[in-house]
Amino acid sequence: MELKLKRLEHGDGLPLPSYSTAGSAGLDVCAAADGRVWGSSPVIVPTGFAVAVPQGFELQVRSRSGLAAKHGVSVLNSPGTIDEDYRGEIMVILTCAGNKVFEFKRGDRIAQLVLAPVVRGRCVEVDELDGTARGAGGLGSTGV
Repeated sequence: MELKLKRLEHGDGLPLPSYSTAGSAGLDVCAAADGRVWGSSPVIVPTGFAVAVPQGFELQVRSRSGLAAKHGVSVLNSPGTIDEDYRGEIMVILTCAGNKVFEFKRGDRIAQLVLAPVVRGRCVEVDELDGTARGAGGLGSTGV
C-alpha cells in the first residue's frame, strides 16, 4: 500500500521512514532535531514529514523496543494515532522512565509507525447489556 509523505523543509537530508527488516511491522522514523528527554517531562519531537494516511486506515506511533529496554524511553501516548484526515507534521511525544536523561540527535530513530485498518462503530444506546460470566468485573478481577 502506498503511503504518501511530504518532506518538510527541516526534514531535508533525513531518510524516509522505512522498515528495518523484511518482517518489520513498523516503519522507523527519525528525529528532525537534537533534543533530550528527562524524567517524566514529555518532549514533542518533530520528524520533518507530513503524511496522507489512506482512507480507512490510521498510522499508529509506537515506541521502539530497544529505546524502551536500554534507555527507558517510550512514546507517551503509545500507540498515538495519526488520523486519515490529518495533514500536519508527524510529531512524537517521548518520555523517559525515572530520573534518567536521554539525549538524541537529528537523524536518530525515535519511534515506529504502523499502518493499521480502522473499523468504525456506530453507538446505539440500550437499557441493558448482554450478560457474561465476567460481568462488570475489571481492574484485576480475572487474577494476577
